[in-house]
Amino acid sequence: MTTAPPLILAAPDTIAMIDAWEEHLRGERRLSSKTLEAYGRDLTQFLAFITLHIGNPPTIADLADLRMGDIRGFMASRRQGGAGARTLARGLAGIRSFISFLEREGLANGAAFRAMRTPRQPKTLPKPLTPTLAVRVTEAEEQLDDEPWVAARNAAVLALCYGSGLRISEALGIRRADAPLSGEGVLRVTGKGGKTRLVPVLPVVAESIADYLRLAPFSPKADGPLFIGVRGGPLRPRIIQLAMAKMRGALGLPDSATPHALRHSFATHLLAGGGDLRAIQELLGHASLSTTQIYTGVDTERLLAVFEETHPRARRRPSA
Repeated sequence: MTTAPPLILAAPDTIAMIDAWEEHLRGERRLSSKTLEAYGRDLTQFLAFITLHIGNPPTIADLADLRMGDIRGFMASRRQGGAGARTLARGLAGIRSFISFLEREGLANGAAFRAMRTPRQPKTLPKPLTPTLAVRVTEAEEQLDDEPWVAARNAAVLALCYGSGLRISEALGIRRADAPLSGEGVLRVTGKGGKTRLVPVLPVVAESIADYLRLAPFSPKADGPLFIGVRGGPLRPRIIQLAMAKMRGALGLPDSATPHALRHSFATHLLAGGGDLRAIQELLGHASLSTTQIYTGVDTERLLAVFEETHPRARRRPSA
């Protein structure tokens, strides 16, 4: 059973341009069917609002005459209807796409739509693992793979993500010549934007890397990647993500336990232990301190939870 397309409240000339716009998105832009469906639904909602707003199904001329206040009115109505920031931002993107198409055809001016600020997305706090779980992840080689050297390799990558706060791409970008082995306490890594920084390497992490190199059937070239795949080529991030997914099932970890969550755990645990925010910023390679400050929210939540659980006057008493 197929679902009938939604009724579009618009004048014939507008409907004709919608058909041309959709063909443009489908043919030239090659957008997915789901994106096309979402854009069409958002535009339909917008046109329904404009119909009520101006008292008639909008023509192309009506759309060309829209002002910032008209767009704000639509956004306000959607927000009152329960739409969140993400939904509003996506809806505005679809409407802008159609107006931009009309503008390219010389039929409208999209300045008002471009000037409309996208609703600010709510910041979501990182979801770090507890210190106990983070350590279990980096020590559970037997949960990762049947091949001992592959298990050792994956464990070494995860140990770097947690022990040095690396992104997967940063860990996999390390050259064999730069491998931090036992006795070496600092590693130079290349992060976003090609920026390099120095990060500490714990002895246990260096030992994990040494174990992997000892067991690996291939000898990585000095100027090649430190971590290699089963065929001797560069290791892909997806392999580590799949290994972590396997570990989630074996250890009963939450879905939020990803390789990147180990980087979050690194920062959160340093902050909880009294680490300086500026130092943590440098270790993570954040360009702005405001990016690092998000971890203070994580630590605040933890402290409030401890307070609620332990303070005599905060604990809930059982009802009589």
